[in-house]
Amino acid sequence: MGKFSAITFLKSTSVRRNAAYVMTLGDHGNKTPSAGLAINCGHRIRSQLRSRGKQDTIEENMTTITSSSGKAETVTVRRTESSDAQQICKLISPATVAVFGRVNVIHLLEKANLAVTLNTMKNQILAHAAFLDHPIGDLGDQASWEEFLQAHFDGSKFTPLNTLFLHLFVAQSSFSTGGAKEIVRAVFSAITELEFICLVTPYSSCLEPALVGIFDPMPCVEEGVQCAAFVCHRHNYCPRLYVRRARVEDHDDLTVLLPEQTKALAGSYGPYFLAELIEAQDEMNHVAVCENEGTAVGFMSVSGDVNLGLLNQCFELGPFNGLLKENPVDQTVDPGQTLMDKPTEEAAESQNNLIKSESNEVFQRPDADRAEKGSESSRASCDMSEAKPIRAGTKDCTGSSVGSEQAQSSNAFCIQLFAIDKRFEVRSVDFLPYVFRLFPERDFCIISVPKLAPEFPLLQTFLRAVPHHSSSLPQELYIFHRSGLLKTLQVRVPVCDDMAAIQRLVQKLNLHRAVVEDLDTFFKARRDPDGTPVQAFVAEAEGQVVGIVIIRNEQDIEYIRANYNIENYVYFSHYQREEHGQLCHFTLNPIFQHYAKHLLKEVLRLAHKSCLYYPVYPPYYRQRNTSAHSVTAVLNCMVPVRPRRQIIYPLEELDVNAPSTLITREQVPYALNHINRKLTMEPKVSINARIVVVGASDVGLAFLETLAFCPHLRFNNLTLISTHGLPGSHSSDGTCFLTTSHCYSERDHALLSLRSWVSVVTGKMTAIVRASKHVQVNGDRIVPYDHLILCTGQQYQIPCPTGTDIRKWSSMDQVPAQPRHKRYTGHVPSNFFTLNDQYDCAQASRWLLDNFVEQEGNAVVYGDSTDVYSCVEMLLCLGVRGSRIHVVHTLADKPTSCFQNLAVNEAVRNALQNKEVNVHHNCLLAQLNDGQHPEPLKAVSFTIDGPPLRLECAVFFNFSYKGVDFDAFKAINDACLVFDGRLVIDTTFHTNDCTIRAAGPLTKFARRYHAEQWSHANFNSKEVGQELASVLLHFFDPTLEAPANPTPDLDHLIPTYTQPKTEGGRLPGGYSYLHIRKPSLYTSTAPSVAKPGRELVTGRVETGNYFHLQFNSQGLVEGITCLFLKALPVSNYICLYGKHQMLLNRLYERFDEDLVHDFYSYFRERWCMALFHDRFADFEQEVRQIMESTKVQLDQDSVSIPKLAEMIVDGTWEVPADPSLYLNQIFEQSEGPQALKRSVLDYLKYNKYHLPMYAQPGLL
Repeated sequence: MGKFSAITFLKSTSVRRNAAYVMTLGDHGNKTPSAGLAINCGHRIRSQLRSRGKQDTIEENMTTITSSSGKAETVTVRRTESSDAQQICKLISPATVAVFGRVNVIHLLEKANLAVTLNTMKNQILAHAAFLDHPIGDLGDQASWEEFLQAHFDGSKFTPLNTLFLHLFVAQSSFSTGGAKEIVRAVFSAITELEFICLVTPYSSCLEPALVGIFDPMPCVEEGVQCAAFVCHRHNYCPRLYVRRARVEDHDDLTVLLPEQTKALAGSYGPYFLAELIEAQDEMNHVAVCENEGTAVGFMSVSGDVNLGLLNQCFELGPFNGLLKENPVDQTVDPGQTLMDKPTEEAAESQNNLIKSESNEVFQRPDADRAEKGSESSRASCDMSEAKPIRAGTKDCTGSSVGSEQAQSSNAFCIQLFAIDKRFEVRSVDFLPYVFRLFPERDFCIISVPKLAPEFPLLQTFLRAVPHHSSSLPQELYIFHRSGLLKTLQVRVPVCDDMAAIQRLVQKLNLHRAVVEDLDTFFKARRDPDGTPVQAFVAEAEGQVVGIVIIRNEQDIEYIRANYNIENYVYFSHYQREEHGQLCHFTLNPIFQHYAKHLLKEVLRLAHKSCLYYPVYPPYYRQRNTSAHSVTAVLNCMVPVRPRRQIIYPLEELDVNAPSTLITREQVPYALNHINRKLTMEPKVSINARIVVVGASDVGLAFLETLAFCPHLRFNNLTLISTHGLPGSHSSDGTCFLTTSHCYSERDHALLSLRSWVSVVTGKMTAIVRASKHVQVNGDRIVPYDHLILCTGQQYQIPCPTGTDIRKWSSMDQVPAQPRHKRYTGHVPSNFFTLNDQYDCAQASRWLLDNFVEQEGNAVVYGDSTDVYSCVEMLLCLGVRGSRIHVVHTLADKPTSCFQNLAVNEAVRNALQNKEVNVHHNCLLAQLNDGQHPEPLKAVSFTIDGPPLRLECAVFFNFSYKGVDFDAFKAINDACLVFDGRLVIDTTFHTNDCTIRAAGPLTKFARRYHAEQWSHANFNSKEVGQELASVLLHFFDPTLEAPANPTPDLDHLIPTYTQPKTEGGRLPGGYSYLHIRKPSLYTSTAPSVAKPGRELVTGRVETGNYFHLQFNSQGLVEGITCLFLKALPVSNYICLYGKHQMLLNRLYERFDEDLVHDFYSYFRERWCMALFHDRFADFEQEVRQIMESTKVQLDQDSVSIPKLAEMIVDGTWEVPADPSLYLNQIFEQSEGPQALKRSVLDYLKYNKYHLPMYAQPGLL
């Protein structure tokens, strides 16, 4: 028989090339398949407009049901969205109220663990059901429903793990029976552990007809019970598959079942490979099949021959004892000790340095030499009929420390081949009890799948092993422990006797002392020292503590609501304050990791909570319990919550009308993660594709942010290669030598915490090996990729001196032409600084404080960009006298200033003059240290128009020109990627390699687009990065449609972007500078060139309150320039871009009437706070929709306002008066004005916690 090591079959009708996909180990074009409700993970995006996110229907989950009259209807089973509430309410009948009582549908959808809807192709709802983890009403405490059922009914078999409760079922009368059966079948299919659906109602003992045939009455154990109970069993609708040993007779069934897969394998292993595989079964190789109604619908091939040496080299298997049995000689572990939940800080870093492996063989051939078996180890059997210790060795096992297999035998078997009919793939876990019985002495089942293979339901039960830093294996390893088959996991409140077991569980965690201290606080007082209630829960399996969770009441819920987009996931009006909790600690034995969401669900139920939050603080902030390491595992169960852009309030002017201090008070910024009841049964889609981003530019960070904050996707292999690591890892301490694009601030980095989701490799890309698809870093480290994203941008380059000896230079000599930028290869002096990022600035600041500020000598700042002036201001702020600073401008290749505004340029020139800063123009660097060795740099020489310039120099700052880094260029060029001055891309960011994309100033569009002037450098970098991510997401997100190939005409159009380009910083004179402009072809427009539209200016640069607004011909703001002596509310002013002057409180009229004298004061007035709100854009969109949907009557026809305006322009409708006046009159007579008023009031009401300065209708 041949080797099947690298093959894993998965039947999926949504991936037609699946067999070839698995065989070739990669086809990046395939999308993750959907598997019923288990993969239907679209999230509702709620705003103050209550807008709905993309509704994700699952095409593979479509089915046909028949009405009572015989009408067939094709329906889709999907998760219910809050926007469905209106249709659901219409389906509530008196019979529904009789069983379920009066129901607030929105409230129920908020609190339901699972809500399912059947809808037609026309999005008409036929049936709906809502399920919770506790019974209806006030029959008993939701935390103790088990005791209630056992006391009144025969409920001993019901557990929180295997039971859900029906809280509402509604349906169209003709489809009620078929709809109920289809929903029940879908729910059982989606939740593998679910065995029972119960209906406990205090309202009626009679069910409506649709439910009578599904639910059986529960027998009462005592009389006088004031409620009725019913149960629906799994085996009636989604029975577990019967699994048995494969027989040769199954060959025909399997061949018909899997024609594409078997055909692909037959080409490699012969036409009868499957029959041969079945015949070759022995004690180490087995083939199992699962049956449905006597027909084989799936098979699994397992083997006991596993290449553990390679696995330990490629994966972090220390927590699993290297998948080896313990040597009896080394068994010194306490029999009660549980397997440790190893902190994953090392695991996160281990993905940073990947080295190519010599072999891709994971599993040995069936005929390979067997490893000697060690002594039998006492383990829990697959049915767990007898309780055994759940434990493992504590030694850290890697490839070099595992020892010989003679000393320690294998404790794992592998799944070699797996295939199952699409209809039954959610029942794949039914194989596991059977295959564990085939290997009674082994505790781990493992499966290796290609990184690009779409996730299938079986993998959701397994635990993904973290790849070792030295691994380049193009496969992912998943592990399942036989104890994971336990169905007796219990969550309860801990008692003092649990302390010893908990200490053993957490003793290897970084925060183990904090866990123990908080648990001790819980035992003693149930409250924190500040009085906040604390709750603790333990997970117990077979009498052993396997997990610990500690939570506290969330005290900053107002701050969270105001500062984070938490309302994407919850409606706050349906939650009490005490329902919000903060997760302090979460530790779970990794063999029970697939129960992590169940544990959280139980914590919410037992603690009477509905939401949990976990903050992740920046690395430079040190405080007890602020590390994420103890909850690294649970972060995958939670969703990251985007921070909200905040209004910068003029608190003094607002006075009592300012928002609450609970919202506006300053806090240490942190990233927020969240889970609620709905999310506990909403799994994420795992993406294992290796996505490597080179360059921590704004484009790269925006790309990573977009991927990391997809709530229903989990990217396991995001890697950033950056010269100085991830920005924001260290506090800047106010060292602002450079201007900023205002895309990401230090606070933004803390609020996003990309380090929680992205592995960082510190170094420079030195080579791209396209054949083996890996990147070399610093010449020796290897980082494999499936998708490579290049966004290194452009950096300031060290200028190469011309070498002209100024001692032989005559003033009559002609200044040599500025040479084409030549690479400098000489020694770089220690006092020669080229600043490109915050790390460089911090290094320069420390050097200046130690070696320059308190000493004598000159500082030379060379260049002609705005960064030159920002650097000069920083030197002045450090205490350097202006006379010691020399600003040396390069040869001007353009006549305009870098500021694009004569007033700003004049203000900076006067400030330099007042500070006695020396300024030299049109200079070209000639020599360092007069041509001698440049270390240390003591003098620099320049050629200019006139006598040459020689300056004594104690420190040199270089901002001469920006270009592509040489190492990046060499790596790109050597990889044969097309480079034409910059890296050439098409409109979808592709280079000439389909697996390599690029964006940002590094790139240019191909010449076939005839757009030489346009490039990504003209646009907002953050917007470009987000667009790049949206292009890639189509390959991974099952809720998105596959991108259509552009037509030939559209393929020749380059994309355009709408967000403004922003630049700001500190300038000499103490000015705060901000320039916001429309994306344009030219970054420098001559001030004398007249622009269409209008310019409004207040203040003067001399008084430090200059404010310039540029409007286009339509009255929209397309340019803002500020020069102010105080700090600027930058985020507020960016919101002004694109706004119409009418929206700015009729600015034209007020300005012409001389009512506006100072824009700084004008935009601090309370009327404009709503414009700065982060949800104002959504409000504008709703207003547009109202305008477009408003109908007016014309003769016998009803047309929309935009259509009427079009008719007037075309001349098909004549108006007697001015067209604008006519349109206003027509609109006022329609229903539009009332709809607009309601929209405005709703906007202000919903956001009143941010906008209390506006009067509310209830206050008037």
